[in-house]
Amino acid sequence: MSIAQLINPEQLAERQKTPGLVILDCRYALEDSDYGQRSYAQGHIEGASFADLKRDLSGVAIKGKTGRHPLPDPAALLQCFQAWGINADSDVVLYDDGPGMYAARAWWLLAWMGKREGVYLLDGGLKAWHAAGLPLSLDAPNRESGHFSGEPDMSMVLSGSRLQGRLGRPEMTLIDARAEARFRGDVEPLDPVAGHIPGAQCVACTDNLGADGRFLPPGQLRQRFAEKLQDRPPESLVSYCGSGVTACHNLFALCLAGYPLATLYAGSWSEWITDPEREIATGA
Repeated sequence: MSIAQLINPEQLAERQKTPGLVILDCRYALEDSDYGQRSYAQGHIEGASFADLKRDLSGVAIKGKTGRHPLPDPAALLQCFQAWGINADSDVVLYDDGPGMYAARAWWLLAWMGKREGVYLLDGGLKAWHAAGLPLSLDAPNRESGHFSGEPDMSMVLSGSRLQGRLGRPEMTLIDARAEARFRGDVEPLDPVAGHIPGAQCVACTDNLGADGRFLPPGQLRQRFAEKLQDRPPESLVSYCGSGVTACHNLFALCLAGYPLATLYAGSWSEWITDPEREIATGA
C-alpha cells in the first residue's frame, strides 16, 4: 500500500468518533503567521488538534544559514506527536484550508520519523469539508498523550552541499514545486534572490489538483511526473520549493501516482541562496 492516502470529508465524518483517531489542523499562511491558530480558534473539525508550521513543524530559522522552514529537531517533533496523541498504530488525518501544502509537510515529517501507515490527507481540505455541509467545533480535544517513538530517516533528505555536488549529472531529476513566475525569477515575494537551482524543472504543486481543489487521479499524476523523468528512474527525483514545505506536496503526489517516496532538499531555495557561490538560473 502507498504511504500516500486520501480521505474524503464524508469518510472522515463517518470515522470521526473512532477511538484513537488523531486529526491535525495544519492551517497556515506565509504572509500571516498567526492565521492558522486564529482560524483554529474560530472553528475546526471536531477532535482536531492544531499543528503550527513555524512552531511545531519547523526548526529555528537562522538568517544567512538555513532556509525559512528548516526541519524540526527530532526530539521536539516527537514531543509534538505524543502531545497530539499519536501512537504507532494510530490513524492520523491531516488537513489545511484545501490545497494540502501544509498538511503534506506534516505527512512528510511523520514519514521521516517512521510513521508511514495510517496517515491520510483530507482531500480538498477544509474547503471540501464546508462544501459537504459538515460542521465545525470550537472545542479543543481532551486526549491522552501518545507513545509514538521513532527516529529520522536521513536517507529521505538531501543537503545543499550534496545537491551542489550532483548538479549537471544526468541521473538526477530536480523538480521545483513553486509557481512558474517564481521559478523563472519574474517575481520573488518571499526570498531576497529570484530564480531557481540550475537544471531544475518547474512542477508547480498546485497543478497536482483539479479545478475542485482535490488531487488529480493517480494516472494523471503519473503522466505528469513521467514527462519530467523521461528515461530516468524515479529514484533520481529530488523535490524542492521555497523552504521545504510545498515540495512535500509533490512528494505526496508522487506516492499517490505509484512512485516510491523521493528525496527532499529540505533547505530548498531559501537555503540555497544563503551561499553566494552557488549558481542560480532564471527563465524557463
